[in-house]
Amino acid sequence: MQQNKKYLQLNDIDAYTKAFRLSNTLWEWVINWDSFARDTIGKQMVRALDSISANIAEGFGRYHKKDKIKFYRYAKGSLYECLDWCEKAKIRKLLDEEQYQKIHTKLKELPRDINRLIKFTNEKLET
Repeated sequence: MQQNKKYLQLNDIDAYTKAFRLSNTLWEWVINWDSFARDTIGKQMVRALDSISANIAEGFGRYHKKDKIKFYRYAKGSLYECLDWCEKAKIRKLLDEEQYQKIHTKLKELPRDINRLIKFTNEKLET
């Protein structure tokens, strides 16, 4: 009897989908900033947030467990960089309070999601 085995897909990973959606939300806000704000904080913040989902995607595509985890850890580094830019954007009044709360709340959830992904990878993969 054949079992219907479902393979994990990139869009099944919570950390990836949350970071991907959040990066697109941030993009919509930053493109409306003036050119100085976009060129200084905006580009850095967008790059850092884009890097979270991009590193998770790259790690997902790697074969060996250590390679996967390395990229998931890069994603965590980008996440903390983005938190720093988020604070600067708030202080410099580039994000209003509602925008700040939305992005900050979601960013604070992501370390737990990435840690779960690392733990899952460590426990479930052999190589």
